[in-house]
Amino acid sequence: MGFHSGQDNESIADINVVPLVDIILVVLIIFMVTAPMFMKPTINVNLPKAASGEQTAPSKLNIALTADGKINLNGTFVNEEEVRAKAIEEVAKNAEVQAIISADKDVPHGKVVGVLDVVKGSGVKKFAISIDKK
Repeated sequence: MGFHSGQDNESIADINVVPLVDIILVVLIIFMVTAPMFMKPTINVNLPKAASGEQTAPSKLNIALTADGKINLNGTFVNEEEVRAKAIEEVAKNAEVQAIISADKDVPHGKVVGVLDVVKGSGVKKFAISIDKK
């Protein structure tokens, strides 16, 4: 029935897929474990809600104000002087650069105005304020 004599000169045409499946599963597990390491960290900012608002183009000056009053510029925490220096640098590269400001709804109005003043004082003519749609 399933018995072969050792005298046949036929080649074995069966492919053993078990090692292939094992290797693919190991590679998948490696990707699943390492993928969170390559994800961009985010800042938790509770944006105010508004019914009106437009999409903005990506910017080189993304400023986020956290609820505890810290300033985050393009993913790193900075002070107002570093915001001013980066804004001046970006204006030198592109006079039409736009700053996008995301402020937590619990941030005092004076802090937002202070950051706007720093940005506008550095030569940035356009800015946008991020919101969540209602």
